[in-house]
Amino acid sequence: MGGLSREHQGLLFGLLGVTMLSVTLPATRLAVAEFDPLLVGLARATIPALPAAILLLLTRQARPTRQEVVSLLVASIGIVFGFPILMTIAMKTLPSAHGAVVTGIMPLATAAVGAVVSGDRPSLGFWLCGVAGSASVIAYALIDGAGTLAWADLLLVVAILTAALGYAVGGQAAKRLGGWQTICWIMVLALPLSLALVPLLAPALPQTAPSNAAWFGFLYVLFGSQFLSFFAWYRGLALGGVTRVSQLLLLQPCITLVFAAWLAGETLGWLEIGFTILIVAIVAIGRRMPIRPGTTT
Repeated sequence: MGGLSREHQGLLFGLLGVTMLSVTLPATRLAVAEFDPLLVGLARATIPALPAAILLLLTRQARPTRQEVVSLLVASIGIVFGFPILMTIAMKTLPSAHGAVVTGIMPLATAAVGAVVSGDRPSLGFWLCGVAGSASVIAYALIDGAGTLAWADLLLVVAILTAALGYAVGGQAAKRLGGWQTICWIMVLALPLSLALVPLLAPALPQTAPSNAAWFGFLYVLFGSQFLSFFAWYRGLALGGVTRVSQLLLLQPCITLVFAAWLAGETLGWLEIGFTILIVAIVAIGRRMPIRPGTTT
């Protein structure tokens, strides 16, 4: 990627990360069909910390400073606890297509938090594109009859807000620590609390042997969603900036719908295809909107 600018490299890494993250909802639906949602959420918070710690030790990464530790712990609120656990519980009762359209507000939330954290000043046009993209996925939910708001929807909204905090703060930390180092440190530093929650919440173990599909979903959310996807995602945020790269999350609902049809057997019709084209167009326009970078390091 030597010939590409930092922004274009950031967008490519961000797109890879978003694509991997887009498998999360369908994979979670497969997992929670046979695994306790709390078990899935807590396993996602604890098990990936082991390969993360090994990788940090083998590559002899320098320890983060006290200020960086604080940032990493703040990021873990969304990356390790808030989004994974709340989303997993919500997906027990919601189809992954429904979750996809609700999480469509993620880009606007991440951009807003990112602007506050980094001091960026997005233009009015940028914000209008963010609002238009979020409005588009909400319109899809209404037209498709995704369902009335329920407690599971509320859980998803809270999960989205915590994830936005984790993305924004983690993205800033990735500029100093590096992309994969950031997610590894987040997982390792959050491990004591993650382990403490296991006996406290006491998730139930499966009563029967899970199917291959359930195991795929379980293992994917552990190592694909919680670990490998963030290598690319935080690298993209560090290179391209939180505010701009986060707009790629507008693509996540549409990509998720494709995986929902492929993995979970949910319906993908012309309505989904039309909104995919619309949201891709909004992202393309949003990329061209000016953003004045902040001075936060």
